Amino acid sequence: MRAITDLNDIYYFAQVVGAGSYTAAAKSLGLQTSKLSRRVARLEGELGVRLINRTTRHLSLTEAGQTFYRHCVALIEEAQAARDAVDQILSRPQGLVRMSCPIGLLHGGLGALLGRFLRDYPDVRIALDATNRRVDVIEEGLDLAVRVRLPPLEDSELAMRQFGISEMILVATPDVIRAYGEPAAIENLANMPLLSMAAPDGRKIWRLNNLSGQEAEVAIVPRFATDDLLTLKGAALDGLGAALIPAHLVAEEVEAGLLTRLLPEWQTPGGLVHAIFPSRRGMVPAVRVLLDFLVAGFDLPELPTES
Repeated sequence: MRAITDLNDIYYFAQVVGAGSYTAAAKSLGLQTSKLSRRVARLEGELGVRLINRTTRHLSLTEAGQTFYRHCVALIEEAQAARDAVDQILSRPQGLVRMSCPIGLLHGGLGALLGRFLRDYPDVRIALDATNRRVDVIEEGLDLAVRVRLPPLEDSELAMRQFGISEMILVATPDVIRAYGEPAAIENLANMPLLSMAAPDGRKIWRLNNLSGQEAEVAIVPRFATDDLLTLKGAALDGLGAALIPAHLVAEEVEAGLLTRLLPEWQTPGGLVHAIFPSRRGMVPAVRVLLDFLVAGFDLPELPTES
């Protein structure tokens, strides 16, 4: 199939036919008549057929020119409709936003935040991939991906917006504390059954720091390990042991007394909650307002430092 090398020539041809002469079309387009004539002649050369019969005072279409002109008009109208559709998208937040987010973060408040966003912006739709795996924003065609990573973050060509810092804290049920005693120091954790996110070798290092800037590493062999934060939270609530869990995920349970914070002066180094997305340039309003909404509304809890 032979392709026309410059679609502008189609537009110029249609303008000449619509105006009824090269002179009138050239004036409308702000081009020289000779240049316009050359562009149409080039189009005829590429097609291998004459489109316009020219005289000094009049032009008329050949049979091939009439057929070609009808298709040109339809093409130009479709192009304008496509432009109008984009202009409409850019006029207000609307359309589909594809995003991903870790499951624990969704249950820790971000899911409810997305619900409020959809109520405020009824013309926006969200396709959410709730997953703990590391997604490829570009390869998977996502508009944004929410992540939690320990700083410093790796270099990336993707753009980023920060939401806040998420800390992991030690918690256990009152029953567990009564059974094993409340630890007075990091070393006392060895006397309690521990619950943890899974490690490939079954062992785990908890790296903690305190308000004075001290750091500690605790090597543990967890009684129960999982790669799912909600399952970990459920095990802690079931009284299976003490767990290291993101503060935002257990804020309500700590507030209600279902879980008690252990060693409240200690926590993990904060993980940066952030969103990555392909580029700030050309971002549609739906994605922009969603990012602004998440940044403004993502509220990490202020937990007490004393048990």
